[in-house]
Amino acid sequence: MTEKLFRLLAPDGTEVLSAVPGTLGGNRRRKIYGRLDCRSAVGSLPTGYAKHRVFFADEATAIAAGYRPCATCMQAEYRDWVEEAMRSGRL
Repeated sequence: MTEKLFRLLAPDGTEVLSAVPGTLGGNRRRKIYGRLDCRSAVGSLPTGYAKHRVFFADEATAIAAGYRPCATCMQAEYRDWVEEAMRSGRL
């Protein structure tokens, strides 16, 4: 029996195969990550979001790959990200 492999995004942005599914989803075009059940992501599926969908093993990997937290499903993390971005002059 073959083991099912999942395609995840690594910290350097390359795709890797993993025996463990991703815990977070993201949008490759918008560089946003969030929970797999996020209403913003699920509601966007009919408009072509699925072709931009990527998955991450964890939050640290998503951040290292240059993605920001979703303002809908990860509000506390998003607020922290905005504050940090403002302090560092990125916003």
